[in-house]
Amino acid sequence: MKNKSVDMLIEGAKEWGIFLEMFHVEHFQKYYALLLEWNQKMNLTAITEESEVVIKHLLDSLSVVKSGKIKGEEKIIDVGTGAGFPSIPLKIVFPKLKAILLDSSKKRIIFLEEVINKLDVNEIELIHGRAEDIGKDIKYREQFDLSVARAVAPLNILLEYTLPFVKVDGYFIALKGREIKEEIKNSQKALKELKGKIEKIEEVKLPYSDILHHLIIIKKTDKCPTKYPRRANAIQRSPL
Repeated sequence: MKNKSVDMLIEGAKEWGIFLEMFHVEHFQKYYALLLEWNQKMNLTAITEESEVVIKHLLDSLSVVKSGKIKGEEKIIDVGTGAGFPSIPLKIVFPKLKAILLDSSKKRIIFLEEVINKLDVNEIELIHGRAEDIGKDIKYREQFDLSVARAVAPLNILLEYTLPFVKVDGYFIALKGREIKEEIKNSQKALKELKGKIEKIEEVKLPYSDILHHLIIIKKTDKCPTKYPRRANAIQRSPL
């Protein structure tokens, strides 16, 4: 990364109350280099320009701390992690997080294995699988303090993929864009069925841009009924 992008990363992170040391910056630089290298042979991201990656991927991922739910040692699952956002940036800053990264693409999991090896991070597990399958597994079901997702699925669908992983009194944090009113309105049945309650919505303005995002912070109030999550085709065909 050029000095300008490094400065943007350091100063931007301060807006979330995160003070990066140079070893953090070096980890982010390695991550960015691997993202560019692997993006030439597989589709990881359409955003590759350095400052854009800093703003739209790294700082956006770190904005999860504005939820107030990350202290640094939580057990967290990133559902549909893709290229590792938001969990890899969070893991760089909070090395004691116990993180599981779940993705349905074997190629993306292989990329993330390389990232983990090069960054030499511990207490991180990669799972190649589908959320609707892994969410039924007692090893992972209702085992996490937090689930996070930056996926583009509507909130009512995301809830069925993510809330089964969360412990009672834990949280699902959805990273969403500017327009969320309609999604929230359409998610009332899913929230009731899956035992979730919106605790707060945090507005996030990404530094160095006019991009406005939201964190929807959802508390798990009781155990999910065992029939959830349903099979993928049922979720898509008949969303809650």
